[in-house]
This record gives sequence, structure tokens and C-alpha cells, in this order.
Amino acid sequence: QVQLVESGGGVVQAGGSLRLSCVASGRTFSTYAMGWFRQAPGKEREFVASIGRSGPLAYADYVKGRFTISRDNAKSTVYLQMDSLKPEDTGIYYCASRDGGLALVGVSEYFYWGQGTQVTVSA
Repeated sequence: QVQLVESGGGVVQAGGSLRLSCVASGRTFSTYAMGWFRQAPGKEREFVASIGRSGPLAYADYVKGRFTISRDNAKSTVYLQMDSLKPEDTGIYYCASRDGGLALVGVSEYFYWGQGTQVTVSA
């Protein structure tokens, strides 16, 4: 059974930084692509960043240059470093895993999801 557990959310002022972590268990972590998504109140879940099995990366335009996704296969962990945070980055951030090695961007491409961690950016 695949399990994903996020941590690292919190409250930060605009311009600040947070680092999210997601620990995966239940299957061989290095084989699969991982992604980060977010959902603001009243809005649909949206893509943030993804990282493929071999390292290729993808970012949404609204976080490009501010967020960095990385993975540590030895620790079965994927990270999201978030810098220069803006109030519009506020939401619940979800870690996700898919049955494939490509860093795809669609919500429907990911089958396993964590519970989410809240990120709040104050103006």
C-alpha cells in the first residue's frame, strides 16, 4: 500500500520561504515520478511541480523561478523548496505519485495522494 506523508507547511510572511517534505512508502520510490499540487479555498486542485524518475523537472509558470522540486531516493523523500512566497501561494499542498517515470502535470495522471499540508502566506 502506497503512503505519502507531507510535512513542512506553516504560516509565513510574503517574501519568506518554506520547505515541504513528502516521505513515501509502500513501493520502490526511485521508480516513479512525484509531483506537488495545491488547492486554494473554492478553487480546483492545480499543478505546482513534478520530478521524473531520472530527474527531469516540470514547473507551473506561476511558480517557475521561485520553487524548486528535488528528490532523495535514498530517503524516499521528495522536497519542494518555496522561496519568495506570495499571498496567492496560500493553500493546501499535496504530494502525489504516479505509476510511471515521467514528470507529467495533470492531476488525473497521479493515483496516490498524501493528506496535504497547509501553507499560509500573509501579506
